[in-house]
Amino acid sequence: MLLTAAHVLAGADRRPLADGAVLVRDGLIARVGPREEVAPLARPDEPRLAFPAGTLLPGLIDAHVHLCFDGGTDPVATLQQQDDAALFAAMAERAGQLLGAGVTTVRDLGDRGGLALRLAAAVTAGELPGPRIVSAAAPVTVPGGHCWFLGGEAAGSDEVRRLVRRNIAAGAGAIKVMATGGRLTKGGAQSWESQFTAAELAVVVDEAHDAGLPVAAHAHGADGIAAAVAAGVDTIEHCTWMTSTGTELRADVLDRIVDQGIHVCPTVSPHWRRLPQVFGAARTEAMFDAVRRMAAAGARIVAGTDAGVQRAGFDGTAAGLGFYAHLGVEPDRVLAMATTEAARALGLGDVTGQLTPGYSADLLVVDGDPLADLGALTDVAAVIAAGRHLPLAE
Repeated sequence: MLLTAAHVLAGADRRPLADGAVLVRDGLIARVGPREEVAPLARPDEPRLAFPAGTLLPGLIDAHVHLCFDGGTDPVATLQQQDDAALFAAMAERAGQLLGAGVTTVRDLGDRGGLALRLAAAVTAGELPGPRIVSAAAPVTVPGGHCWFLGGEAAGSDEVRRLVRRNIAAGAGAIKVMATGGRLTKGGAQSWESQFTAAELAVVVDEAHDAGLPVAAHAHGADGIAAAVAAGVDTIEHCTWMTSTGTELRADVLDRIVDQGIHVCPTVSPHWRRLPQVFGAARTEAMFDAVRRMAAAGARIVAGTDAGVQRAGFDGTAAGLGFYAHLGVEPDRVLAMATTEAARALGLGDVTGQLTPGYSADLLVVDGDPLADLGALTDVAAVIAAGRHLPLAE
């Protein structure tokens, strides 16, 4: 398959090529370069897609989704009312929505009954359309803790170790631990309250790293963030620096996040402009400022939407990136958050996230130039996932 476009964002640094081309064979990128050099290499029988006004870039990566949730007003209640067959069908539909929005890789950070792992296998086999799915299986939580209903309750270090090993054996591509509470779970710990001891977090990290898997820590509270950093996790999800009275970004902990190369996924909903209605203007601005400060300090921020939680649908990854433009982050860095940097956070830095020969053919074509206006990412013209061209709905 030969794709040509007015602009191609090539390589790890997304170097703009005018009148560029990408040649795809056997699901991989075979060549990238100027059209006049690449086009003659295409065989006569290979499909050709031309986008004379478009930009060709790596497919987007959403580093934090929940395919088991429906994005409605009470996603937990909806989940609990569905049997596995109905839930799997709904998850497959949501995966298709993500792909249609230009997302070719996702990390699912909350599964029930191994359904996300099953869906990932079906997508890889070409049985269902969808993005590549990196599943953390059932997130590790305390009894009655945040998202206990997903089947990942563990009390004490021994149970934590057994649960992590169970997820690894099931085929998880990451391990998720609920270091603090969260708003989604009624009756559980508050968002700023820690759920695990330092020793228990260390067990999670040690077991996961021994198996070569990264650890993602759900951590809203400032204390929980500090504990997760000390334990050596690989990504911090949300990272809102909450306390019981407000927000407290701890400079010494942020320094460690930067020094240790820990990725931060702020999980920005496509409806981020509505957050003042949820948290109030003052707390929302404090959270926005915390992300701004983390970005300015050099934290390795990656894009994630928390798709599936309340009012967060599966078609808003590009819209969520507008949040970073609002904070003053340069468009190229925002694109990195959703491509190369996100791929590294997921342990896929040598697989996807860039238009480089040998990488998976995960491609997105949009009308316009996202380096000039990130809003162009919402105007999807074509999506290629692992070399498969997705026909877009009219």
